[in-house]
Amino acid sequence: MRLRGINTVADANAYAPSFMAAYNARFAKPPKSDFNAHRPLRTDESLDLVLTWREPRKVTKSLTVQYDRVMYLLDDTLENRKLIDRQIEVWEYPDGRIEIRADDRVLRCRQYDRLAEIDQGAVVEHKRLSHVLQVAQALQAQRDNSRIGKAPSRTHRGDATRTNRNEAEPGKKKQREITQADVEHVIVELAQRRQPAKPPTKPGRRSAKASETNVSALPVQAPTFDTA
Repeated sequence: MRLRGINTVADANAYAPSFMAAYNARFAKPPKSDFNAHRPLRTDESLDLVLTWREPRKVTKSLTVQYDRVMYLLDDTLENRKLIDRQIEVWEYPDGRIEIRADDRVLRCRQYDRLAEIDQGAVVEHKRLSHVLQVAQALQAQRDNSRIGKAPSRTHRGDATRTNRNEAEPGKKKQREITQADVEHVIVELAQRRQPAKPPTKPGRRSAKASETNVSALPVQAPTFDTA
């Protein structure tokens, strides 16, 4: 497509029919049977359920489940306590919805994202915590916010494509790799930015004082008169 000068999605879509025709003419083969095996979707079938990504997870003693760097806290009920140390399923729908399921029922839970971010509005609104929030925001800029590699691709929702999602982005660190030294470096850097600028000095006064000092330092000689 580069040789044809195609650089936009609109140009690629316009070129697609001719490309498909040329490709099929070169590689297509006639089917062994003309029978159409497609069948209509039944009323009791749901494509959302069929296309969900499902991952097994074990419920901890604190009624938590970890999935894709997000912790889900189940409601503290008698039914949920029976699920401790049991395997349940985490369902991720194509539109991004997450459901925690066990025994064909959806479990109510609260979500705590380990990659939560602080926006600039929160820094401005909370004036007393502005310095702490600025430190957290600076550390977020150094953090790799990619999800786990086993999770499904989310490019249809605008997420970037990663060839190796188990490795951190260039120039960034995984959250567990951020050390106390990184935190102290950010604190020092922000403190240096907050220091007020020194007022400019007036060279006139300094030069005047220097001249006064130089004059007073000269040796005093008694006047002499030539009587010759």
